Amino acid sequence: MNEIKRSLHLWFGLRERVGRGAYIWSGLGLMAFKFAVDAAVVYWVTGAAIDPLVYLSPVLAHRQSLAAGEPLGDALLLWMAAWALPFAWVGLSMSLRRAVDAGLPGLVGLLFFMPGLNFMLMAALCVLPSKPTSTWQATHEAPVGLHRVKTAMLGTGIGLGIGVAMTLLSTLVLGEYGSVLFVITPVMMGAAGSFMHNRTRPRTLASSLLVGSLSVLLVGGVLLLTAAEGVLCLVMALPLGVAMAWFGALAGRALALRSGATIRQVSVAVLALPMLGFVEPTARVTRLFVAHSQIEIDAPPEAVWPNVIGFSELPEPGRWFFELGVAYPQRARIEGAGVGAVRSCEFSTGPFVEPITAWVPPHRLAFDVASQPPPMTELSPYRELHPPHLDRYLRSRKGEFRLVALAGGRTRLEGRTWYELDIFPASYWSIFSQVLIGAIHDRVLTHIKVLTESAAAPTRPSH
Repeated sequence: MNEIKRSLHLWFGLRERVGRGAYIWSGLGLMAFKFAVDAAVVYWVTGAAIDPLVYLSPVLAHRQSLAAGEPLGDALLLWMAAWALPFAWVGLSMSLRRAVDAGLPGLVGLLFFMPGLNFMLMAALCVLPSKPTSTWQATHEAPVGLHRVKTAMLGTGIGLGIGVAMTLLSTLVLGEYGSVLFVITPVMMGAAGSFMHNRTRPRTLASSLLVGSLSVLLVGGVLLLTAAEGVLCLVMALPLGVAMAWFGALAGRALALRSGATIRQVSVAVLALPMLGFVEPTARVTRLFVAHSQIEIDAPPEAVWPNVIGFSELPEPGRWFFELGVAYPQRARIEGAGVGAVRSCEFSTGPFVEPITAWVPPHRLAFDVASQPPPMTELSPYRELHPPHLDRYLRSRKGEFRLVALAGGRTRLEGRTWYELDIFPASYWSIFSQVLIGAIHDRVLTHIKVLTESAAAPTRPSH
């Protein structure tokens, strides 16, 4: 029991120094444990096995794609995201302490969250010997309240400046919605802000976390007021941003209290952020996801087929996220018949142009996506808001309808959409994309069901 308690303190705490041996064996053991649990859960839900080599990918999107189309797929995605958090913290906290043990600035450990560079960091920390002169111990007196409001405001302001500057650089200059923007930047915001808050005197853990949270919230407010982003995207990014800022705040507090880090080192780390933004595209991996939905219709496939290839005006949507600007289908029409025909599915933001690639009436209709409209209209105080991520970071590639005959003259209608996410971390954003695309599917499939069953219902005699 004492050994388990000691291991938990080593992994999750920030007090103990981490040597090379502890770093290697803890990393290998926890990675094997996480892989075993991930593989077991994914196999239980999907029946598919995970290739161990997938764990060498910094994107890890393959496991999320295995969840697509499964009855418990959305729950699996949420579980994966939650399950990854404690391991992310262990990796960060041990990398910080191992870097200091090896004589490096503790801030180097923040590269643990940078795809591609994280493996280089971990490899180096597994090789570099401990430095006898390095320290990881308390360097301040007991906590005091002197100037705590002033240091909190200073830390929050520094985090705000880092966040706004990196958001504008990433989105407007580099056109990158990746790990630097959504992971490294909020971690650095929390770390730099918490470091400044705790630099002269130890502050409470709660106030350090508050500094990180406020900096993320204020960045969102600035982006909204300056017409750089809309409400819905900011709301979706908020949980990830706050979680990463908390990781950074914990790290920054530990660095200020135990590592002897200096303002100069923090400044160098902040100034290195733009360089990471230029490096990131070389490590980007784009993967194909699939969203799958189905519905049963009380009519044979022959009666369903005409409403699949084209359908009339849909009623106004009832879900709240459609009212906030997410694009929704309104009607569909087709020009021609057979392979080579062109289907046009009109959304609230414009048409999807869909050349037909498979025409097997009344069983299968498949199509590519030649062009698509923006996935949403951003909710904002300003008109005509069009941030760059609306153009090419969520791309539909193809889709299909399958009509499966069931007993009793019924049909199971299945809809699938294959799409790409060029936004990091895909494991996080795929949670939202699966829910939203699933809602679009349900809207179309339900409309086809209503049209078909209404037409198939017997006509009542008039009195």
